[in-house]
Amino acid sequence: MTDVIMIPTARPTFAVDVARERAAAARELLVSLGATVRGPEDLVMAPEQVAEAKKFFDGPPGLVINVCASFSDATPALELYAGLDRPVLLWAFREPGPVGDRLWLNSLCGANLFGHAIVRAGGQVRLLYGDPGEPELERALIAALAGRLPEAPPQPDVRQPRGDEDIVRTALAGLSGRRIGLVGDAPPGFTPSEYDAALVSRLFGVETEQLTIEDLFDRIGNVGDAERSAELEAATAQRPTLDGLDPAQVTLHAAVTSALRGWSAAELLSGVAVRCWPEFPTRLGVCPCSSLSRLADEGTPTACERDVYGALTMLLAESLGAGATYLVDTVDLDATANVVRLWHCGSAATALAADPAAATQSVHCNRKIGVAGDFPLRTGPVIMTRLTEDPARPGALRLLLASGESLPAPNRFQGNTADVRLDTPAEPFVGGLVTGGFPHHTVLAWTDVRPALRTAADLLGITVDDW
Repeated sequence: MTDVIMIPTARPTFAVDVARERAAAARELLVSLGATVRGPEDLVMAPEQVAEAKKFFDGPPGLVINVCASFSDATPALELYAGLDRPVLLWAFREPGPVGDRLWLNSLCGANLFGHAIVRAGGQVRLLYGDPGEPELERALIAALAGRLPEAPPQPDVRQPRGDEDIVRTALAGLSGRRIGLVGDAPPGFTPSEYDAALVSRLFGVETEQLTIEDLFDRIGNVGDAERSAELEAATAQRPTLDGLDPAQVTLHAAVTSALRGWSAAELLSGVAVRCWPEFPTRLGVCPCSSLSRLADEGTPTACERDVYGALTMLLAESLGAGATYLVDTVDLDATANVVRLWHCGSAATALAADPAAATQSVHCNRKIGVAGDFPLRTGPVIMTRLTEDPARPGALRLLLASGESLPAPNRFQGNTADVRLDTPAEPFVGGLVTGGFPHHTVLAWTDVRPALRTAADLLGITVDDW
């Protein structure tokens, strides 16, 4: 019998009951296939539960399976698997909720974040995607129990067309001296939100301007009644569905927008990356998603979860002619249709809506307070791109590229969703994101600037992973 250490991780802000049921079914399936399973029987969500889970590694070595029962930050991954001498099999589930509801689990995104953290720390991961009861998944588990883990898809190495070097040099020169405003620190366990300021400055000439959460909250509190009222009137004129939300939250959202806009203008910021939780919903009582959307509609790229490399990628793409962009998670895979679903909580510019006139404003999908957008994203040809650390070259960056078509579809998940049929096989692409240690955030753009991005990467010594 194969010895298996199974750790089921989750986060309380998701559908915990469903996560618990899926994790139990995963354990039952492993046992039915002949595995000896050890590990916590309940979900691992709190620091003390992570410490208890770590004790299961004191026994004989076995196949390590982290069941991503729901999304979780990467703190458990780093606590449990940093320095592990064998790959971790990350098991992600499909999304069970109805169309238009929130992401119940966000399991695949959790596996993506775990993969980034583990690979960045020098480890290895493999991806298993699907639900207990699926024959193909069961066959993959049988193979894994026999010592044949799912393969890590090879990173692409085909050289694709490049753009005009003079045009790209001019765009890069235009980035030098620009600044990204940062609010707060990286959220705990969000390894993609960590960054190397010296590297960003050396490669792009882009600097960062830091503001603490406390300083921003002070600025929000100091927004005058006239300024707050003017923003509230302008926002409601552009987004009439604000009238249907809690007036106090909408008014506070107007103050958040005004404070961010004023800070951005005063500091001559070219982009903003904001630590959007937990302090905004838990201390201030509002979510900043729609405020970030307002700034994006006004031409300032905005990134949530204080993702600096994400904001930098947006600036680079837009400097090369991409137009407005959006920072997204890869949250769902339909391999049969070759479709990935890209999503985030609701901070997309209304200009990026499938129908800007119907860019509904609502409450945040998990926090259930305002204000966040709730509309599908624009259809048509798209690209995905992302600057991130290069594990093979410490102190260097690499660039992810992919392309596809955003399809007409209902808003699958509350927030902003795009159903993207990729130009490359979707299953190995998603597997490559996870096993290659790429961040769970990518930048979605509706203008194909990949040739120029490749040239920029060549000029800066950045490796291109071109799917």
